[in-house]
Amino acid sequence: MKGPLSSDFEYHYSVPKHPGDSPFTLLPPLAGSGPAQLRLASALREAVLAGRLAAGVRLPSTRALARQLRLSRNTVVAVFEQLQAEGYLRSRVGDGSYVALPPAAPRPPARRATAGRRPLSERGRGIARLPRGAVPVPGRPFAVGMPALDHFPLALWNRVLARCARRAGAGLLGYGAAAGHPALRRAIATHLAAARGLRCEPDQILILSSSQAAMDLAARVLLDPGDTAWMEDPGYLGARGALRSAGARLVPVPVDEHGLDVAAGIRRAPRARLCYVTPSHQFPLGVTLSLERRLALLRWARRAGAWILEDDYDSEFRYDSRPLQALLGIDADGRVLYTGTFTKTMFPGLRLAYLVAPPDLIDVFLAARAFVDAHSPPLLQAALAEFLEAGHFAAHLRRTRALYAERQQDFQRLAAEILGDRIRFLASSAGMHLTGLLPPGNDDLALQRAAARAGVDLRPLSRYFLRRPRAGLVFGYACCSTLRAHTALQALAACWPKAAP
Repeated sequence: MKGPLSSDFEYHYSVPKHPGDSPFTLLPPLAGSGPAQLRLASALREAVLAGRLAAGVRLPSTRALARQLRLSRNTVVAVFEQLQAEGYLRSRVGDGSYVALPPAAPRPPARRATAGRRPLSERGRGIARLPRGAVPVPGRPFAVGMPALDHFPLALWNRVLARCARRAGAGLLGYGAAAGHPALRRAIATHLAAARGLRCEPDQILILSSSQAAMDLAARVLLDPGDTAWMEDPGYLGARGALRSAGARLVPVPVDEHGLDVAAGIRRAPRARLCYVTPSHQFPLGVTLSLERRLALLRWARRAGAWILEDDYDSEFRYDSRPLQALLGIDADGRVLYTGTFTKTMFPGLRLAYLVAPPDLIDVFLAARAFVDAHSPPLLQAALAEFLEAGHFAAHLRRTRALYAERQQDFQRLAAEILGDRIRFLASSAGMHLTGLLPPGNDDLALQRAAARAGVDLRPLSRYFLRRPRAGLVFGYACCSTLRAHTALQALAACWPKAAP
C-alpha cells in the first residue's frame, strides 16, 4: 500500500521499553519533505540514538509497520535493511528485527549548538567574525562581479567540452596534476604574454579553483601569524579574509585617484611582509595605480624583502585603451605573485583560476596545495585549454569588451537621468562595476537593504573600509541590459526615502 506518511504517524505504533512499562511514542513527528524512505530511516535513527528505542527492543514486522504507516512494504523493508547495514538494527531469521545499538550509544544534543558556544580555536573565532562578501543573487540586476551569462557562447563551449570528453575517454576522469593540466598552463602563459605583457613560463603557473584560493594559499605560504600586511583601504573583503585567516596583522593603506598610496604604506608599516593590491582596476573604487606608484611599490618590496600579491581580477575589460601591463611585467626582482580568474571572463560556475609565482616558490606552493584539494578538475581544464588555443576565448573577450563598454555608457546615462545628484559616480574606463559616493548623512547599509527588498542587488561601499568608512554603493552593470538597468534604477530611486535603518 503506497502513500505519504500520515501527519500523526508518531502515534500509530508504540512499544514498551521494558516488559511492564507503559507504551511510549516510537518516533518523533516526520516533519519536512522528501522521500518517505529517507524520512522513516531518519526518524528511526533518532529514536534509537535518543533512547526511545532501547537495545534489544523488537520492532514490528515490516508488513505490519507498512500497513500502519500507509507505506509500501518495500519501502519499510529497504529502511530496515539500511539500518541493519548501519548497525542500528539486527535481524533474526524468523524472529524479526531488534534494536542493536547498546544503551551507552551517544545521544544527540537536546538543541542545536551554535559556533559561539563551541570551544573554537582563537583563529577559528577570528575567522567567524570576519566580514564576507555577499554571493551575487542569481537574476538580480547590478550583481557585482556577475558577467553577462546570456552572451556567453554556451553551445560552442558545450561542443568543446564534449569533444574533449570523447577524445580523452577515461583519461581525464582520474586524479590530475597538482600544478594543473599542462595544455592549460601553456595556453594561459601564451594569453598573458599577448594580453598582459607578461613573460612567464608555464611551469610558473598553478591552476586553482578561484583567485580566493590563490590568495589563501599565498597567505599561508608567505606569512607567519603576526606578520604585517598592507591592505588597500577600501579593499576586497576576500583578500582581507585570506590575510587575517593566516594570522596577518592588517595595515590599511588609503587609496586615492592614483591608486594605493605607497608613501602612506611606508610611513605606517615600512617592514610589512606583504602588500595586497589591485593595480589595474582597484576594487571597489575603480582607479588605476599610476606608473610612478607602481615603481615605488616595487622599490619598497625590494628594500623590505616583501611580497606583492597582485589581484588582476578583471583587467581584460578596458575600454579606452589596451589592457595595461601588469605589475608582474615590470618586476625585476621576483617579488610579485600574480593571480587571475576565469570567473569574470567566462562564467562563475567554471571555478578555474590561476596563480603565477616566482620559479623558486612553485614547489612549496604545490606542497601546500596538496593539503587542500590536490588538483582542479582535469576535464574542465582540458576544455578551457582548447577554448583558449582555438581563439574562442579571445573572440569572446572582444565581444564582451564591446558589450560592457556600451552597458557602462548606458548605465551612466540612465543613472544621471534617474538618480540625479543623489549619488556621484567615480570615473572609470574599465571593469564590470561602477562605484558611487553618497552625500553625507546617507546610510548605504540601509539603502542596500531597501534595494534588496525591491529586488536590486547592490554592495554598500562602507563595508570595504578598515577605517574611516565612506557611504556609497557599488553597481555591477555588466549583467544588465539597458532595459533591466532602467527598471532597476527606477526601483532604486523609489527606495531612497525608505532607506531608514
